[in-house]
Amino acid sequence: MCRFLVYKGRNPILLSDLILNPTHSILTQSYDCRLRLDFRRPHNGDGFGIGYYTSLSLSPEPCIFTSTTPAWNCVNLARLARKTTSNLVFAHVRATTTGALSESNCHPFSYHSIMFMHNGHIANFQGIKRKIVARLRDEYFLMVEGSTDSEWAFALFLDTLHGLGVDPKSAPADGFGHQKLREAMLGTIARLNGIFQETGTTEPSLLNFAATDGHSVVCTRYVSSRNDEAASLYFSSGTRFHEYREGGFYRMERHDRGQDLVMVASEPLTFEREDWVTVPTNSVLTINKQTVLIHPIKDQYYQSDPSYRRSMKFAEEKGQVGRGPGDNPREDSTDFVTEASQPPAVVDSVA
Repeated sequence: MCRFLVYKGRNPILLSDLILNPTHSILTQSYDCRLRLDFRRPHNGDGFGIGYYTSLSLSPEPCIFTSTTPAWNCVNLARLARKTTSNLVFAHVRATTTGALSESNCHPFSYHSIMFMHNGHIANFQGIKRKIVARLRDEYFLMVEGSTDSEWAFALFLDTLHGLGVDPKSAPADGFGHQKLREAMLGTIARLNGIFQETGTTEPSLLNFAATDGHSVVCTRYVSSRNDEAASLYFSSGTRFHEYREGGFYRMERHDRGQDLVMVASEPLTFEREDWVTVPTNSVLTINKQTVLIHPIKDQYYQSDPSYRRSMKFAEEKGQVGRGPGDNPREDSTDFVTEASQPPAVVDSVA
């Protein structure tokens, strides 16, 4: 399917140091998904997108560059990345599952100050699309330009945010707040699950979402199943991400327990085991400033036993699961942070 990457830092990063140069950069992942276990289609060559925020004096809205050209073959991407810096970046490489090959179907999607992207698929999308549309206010129905399940999920997210008393067009100076974004994301998943139940859709959906208002970031690693594994997702945090040896060898440095930058990725950008931590299945990760908060999503698909091993067969068949350097023996446990020697994340529960 797809791969995505999120960067949020106290200081801006040169895009080339994020999306081009690392050994296993997201550009490399567009043609070399070595952690992907489904080798029948190992490429993510159906377009790409980069979204990033610039100075608020210019606009609170992100700058987005998308193309149907494979990322590895886009000269303009390399030119742009070597001259552009940002504190908050979304990047996505696409392998189509729903929707034609077109720029309107390339992630990330945006609506005023909000960006959104998805790795996975919505099961039985053609069978439930009318149900999704029926739940949308007109303004979010009309903002959809493409034909992907992902963009309709974004419309549902905006509608859910609106229902929480927030105007997605308003772009407040400090954003909508990480708690409100997280609540909207959880509400979006709950509404999709309600549609699955209403339509008798039993195939699991892989819902790795990422959303930001330019200030806070919310990501999910989620599958609508009690027994199946979700698509892979990792995070890394520290004080500096840099090339320590020529040839694209990057690592995350940590000079203290503080966190100056956070990255979230479908596949790790490096093969340094200590750099990456697996996000637990069926959880929501929030970045508030540079603090990482991880909450289990306690719904009908929640597994309370941290030793329970989900089946990887379904996600493998979709090309969505790999064994990365940050994996640890009990990735669904709440003590995963200390096992991987990462700075502590706050782990709570979400009902």
